[in-house]
Amino acid sequence: MPESSAAAPAPNSAPSDSTVLYAEKLWPNFWIWLVSALLSSAGILMLAPISIWVGITAAIVLFVIIAVLLLLSTPSIIVTKATLKVGRATIERGFLGKATAYRGKDATAERGPRLNGLAFLCIRGWVDPVVRIEIEDPSDRTPYWLTSTRHPDRLLAALSS
Repeated sequence: MPESSAAAPAPNSAPSDSTVLYAEKLWPNFWIWLVSALLSSAGILMLAPISIWVGITAAIVLFVIIAVLLLLSTPSIIVTKATLKVGRATIERGFLGKATAYRGKDATAERGPRLNGLAFLCIRGWVDPVVRIEIEDPSDRTPYWLTSTRHPDRLLAALSS
């Protein structure tokens, strides 16, 4: 079969709707891993009277179980030209309204006293800043999404682009 010397068409350089503008995983902090290690070491205390090796094995198994659960439950935030995905929830960006970042006491208030019971939440206790994203879908009773993020300014910039 003869090879073609014709040039291949150049790929379209315009960003598609699936181009990722922002991506973040809300991984557990160091102190969460430390607490997990300390909790799993309880296996040694409980089983050391039977055998120290059984206790150590139990501690290792407990830590592996806790680590797997932490890793599997780590949510991600992904902003594309067309959608926003937070954890398992996805919404078209056309339904998004104003987005506001909160830190410190304001973030605590958003997660507590100012929280609307119908809001969608994806918050992690080890991540202080939160971003509140208004929902403008008239058929959706959810007033806003509230998500933890380590980089609220970058998330706001991606949502505004």
